[in-house]
Amino acid sequence: MKVWTISFQDKDGVQQTHDLESEQRPSEEEAARYLRPILFPVVSELDLNDLDGRSNAPTAEVLKEQNAVQIISIVEAS
Repeated sequence: MKVWTISFQDKDGVQQTHDLESEQRPSEEEAARYLRPILFPVVSELDLNDLDGRSNAPTAEVLKEQNAVQIISIVEAS
């Protein structure tokens, strides 16, 4: 299993990273789904059905628009 480093800008504008184990490079949406319960444990239980079909990456969109968290990059850890 490979380790991928997800770099993101948090709600305070500070760049942070988290590692994720996955065989393939995760998409931005998969990375957002991974980060959401870590950064916002209570919010992670909310339903995103209102964005269903209207967005390719609803979790990433919510993190960016409502929580000011933006994924910067996803690279294989060395």
